[in-house]
Amino acid sequence: MESQNDVVNEDSVSEQERVRVRVGLVLDLGSVEGKIVGSSVSMALSDFYAVNSDYKTRVSLSVRNSQGKPLLALASAVDLLQTVGVEAIISGDSLQETKLLAEIGEQARVPVISLNSPTSLSLRKYSHLIQATHDSFSEAKGITAFIHGFDWKSVVLVYEDEDDWRESMQLLVDHFHENGVHIQSKVAVSPNDDCMMDRLRKLKDLGASIFVVHLSELVATYLFPCAGKLGMMGEANAWILTVKSMNSFHERSGDGFSKEAMEGVVGFRSYIPMSKELQNFTSRWRKSLPVEEEAVGSEILGLSISGIWAHDVAWALARASEVARIPNVSSTLLEAITQCRCKGLSGDFHTKDKNFLSDKFEIVNLIGLGERRVGFWNSNGSFSNTRELSSCTHNKLETIFWPGGTIQSPQGRKRKTLRVLVTSSNRFPRLVKVETDPLTKKVTAEGFCVDVFRASISPFNYEVEFTLWRNGSNYDDLAYALSSQKDKYDAAVGDITITYNRSSYVDFTMPFTEMGVGIITSRERSAWVFLKPLTPELWLTTAAFFVLTGIIVWLIEKPENTEFQGTWSKQIGVIFWFGFSTLVYAHILILTTSYTATLTSMMTVQQMRFNSNKNHVGRLLGSRIAMAAFASSGLQVLSMKGLNSSKEYANLLLNKTATLVVDELPYLKVLIGANPEKFFLVKTQCITNGFGFMFQKGDELVPKVSREISNLRTNGKLNELANGWLEIQLPYTTDDTSNPITLDRFRGVFMITGVSSAFALGVLLIHWLRDRWEYVVNLVNIFLLQRLVHLRNLFAKLIYLISPLADPIDEDTFQIAQRNIQ
Repeated sequence: MESQNDVVNEDSVSEQERVRVRVGLVLDLGSVEGKIVGSSVSMALSDFYAVNSDYKTRVSLSVRNSQGKPLLALASAVDLLQTVGVEAIISGDSLQETKLLAEIGEQARVPVISLNSPTSLSLRKYSHLIQATHDSFSEAKGITAFIHGFDWKSVVLVYEDEDDWRESMQLLVDHFHENGVHIQSKVAVSPNDDCMMDRLRKLKDLGASIFVVHLSELVATYLFPCAGKLGMMGEANAWILTVKSMNSFHERSGDGFSKEAMEGVVGFRSYIPMSKELQNFTSRWRKSLPVEEEAVGSEILGLSISGIWAHDVAWALARASEVARIPNVSSTLLEAITQCRCKGLSGDFHTKDKNFLSDKFEIVNLIGLGERRVGFWNSNGSFSNTRELSSCTHNKLETIFWPGGTIQSPQGRKRKTLRVLVTSSNRFPRLVKVETDPLTKKVTAEGFCVDVFRASISPFNYEVEFTLWRNGSNYDDLAYALSSQKDKYDAAVGDITITYNRSSYVDFTMPFTEMGVGIITSRERSAWVFLKPLTPELWLTTAAFFVLTGIIVWLIEKPENTEFQGTWSKQIGVIFWFGFSTLVYAHILILTTSYTATLTSMMTVQQMRFNSNKNHVGRLLGSRIAMAAFASSGLQVLSMKGLNSSKEYANLLLNKTATLVVDELPYLKVLIGANPEKFFLVKTQCITNGFGFMFQKGDELVPKVSREISNLRTNGKLNELANGWLEIQLPYTTDDTSNPITLDRFRGVFMITGVSSAFALGVLLIHWLRDRWEYVVNLVNIFLLQRLVHLRNLFAKLIYLISPLADPIDEDTFQIAQRNIQ
């Protein structure tokens, strides 16, 4: 069988009367499985033509050795097509090899029959490919039902680190996810003792005890002895082998593969009904092995599943070759194979959708050096302890002897206790609330942070033991305590912000809250809110300019416009009316439009404006995050007060002691959730990393818990927890963009108004002087003369008072002199 020469099955019928159908056989002839399949196909064809000696067709085998290499298998197939002209190809069980040969078969329009290759969606596109294998979908249903039957919630999937095994388990993984079987961990292994011991040790530390194993016989010889050394083959553990794994095991003699290490393992295997034909063929097969393969015959006690299927495929191919050559029959060889119905060693042989799929499985319990059948699984979704495969329930299976020799079924993986430090200030009980039973001293915790933690570790089956952190709100110290006391604590939970310096001591999960800080203030409910769009200085300046404009208009219009005549009260009213009429002027319209826009913003957003020189601010006592927020925001504060609870936050804002409160978003959400009608989140800034859970450095739970947090966020569970505890819908937030309008912002408008008013007054004054010039000149002359006379009188009186030599002058003399001067 190892030579590349063609092997032709002949009998006494004349060559001229036969039609030779050349079939290629591409196998790894250096492997036990390849030798079994090759000899089984050859012997099956001999038996077939011994029974059907009148057939005019003869299948002629052309054998090629792929050496277990897909590319060499491809080269062999090309050679068979080009030099031999084969009409069909039978290949081995490698998925990669099957893909390559299926592609060649598709191009050459030649059927390719693959033995025991795993089913895969990627193979469905090949119309000339026929797979003789087990039904992976039925297998997935059976293993899932088996796990549910023992009420196991999660399993560990151990698989061989090789492409065929990775791809062939995907259907099983998908079915687990769809039917509530949580995969606690997926571990890829290879035949390396040190690596395997390390990975199994990690699974043991994780508390895993239910394992689904998907690997070859070779790797299994390393896996189970290692598991035994680690104490993982004792009571409370369960190991389930997939169909592909069990089908790859051979019934051996001697010490080549000791089943003692697999004591208590349960496996699903394709069901092959025992018959006299199978026993007879197996006996003759062993005796027919060539001398160079005696070692195989002495080591292998029975045909493998692939060997039995190879026998039936050979019979079906020989029968189809005859049918395709019948005169007046237009069937191709591919159609004849897919339509073939025959009785084989595996039972009734027929294809469905161009595949021969075995959908009946026996459940085998390995005990000592032997095995014991405990039941069957049928594709109709039922278990049975009889070969009739009638519908029944799990308790109808025969008793299973589990690892350790016990008949008590494992209760799932052992729950490991997770020792958790929990922040215990109770400042925000909706986030974290901790209580200690006075009698038992047991610590219980609840709140949003605690519920998220429980939900994110629930798939990993941990008991949680809480311990109070009693050293205040400095969580830098908490991180250091967790890091330095690995023998006492595993994790820390609470309102713990992810920071760079804390990450130096511990590993954080991904954040489970929003990142950043926010500013919160009380909602505006004043009746005088309409005054807020403009500053007091701007209001006063605007009012002054209204009056000034009215006076200028009055001065211009009063001489000629009768509307500006009348009593002084009427004229003053006209002045103010004209002042306010300037609202329609273009330069004032800018101001009024801005006022309207700002008032609309304030009334809609309820935005509280902050005066950088008058802020009184509240923050969480001891919070360095809030201090950093102030430093980065540029806000200047008159006073800052540390607070201890959401109640203090609310009182501070409601009694106007503080203008605003700055803190991390989770704390502010608690406040808004409790008082949604009173407070408003007006600004956020992403300068923090949110809350996270702390674990010891290198703890493998960190990436797993992070993935669960991501899953909780994706499926909406995280939002449900937040709404349940915080009772809040996400508030509308906006940046501080609609500040009150100041006088400085409109100085240009008022400068234009002032210059135009001054010009109008100047023109008015010139016209008035022109019309009354003579009168004004006379009035000025009279005024100046009166001032001159007054000065002369003062001068004369002054001289009289200061002259001592002058004769006394009586009052009458002085008056006469004064009249003379006049």
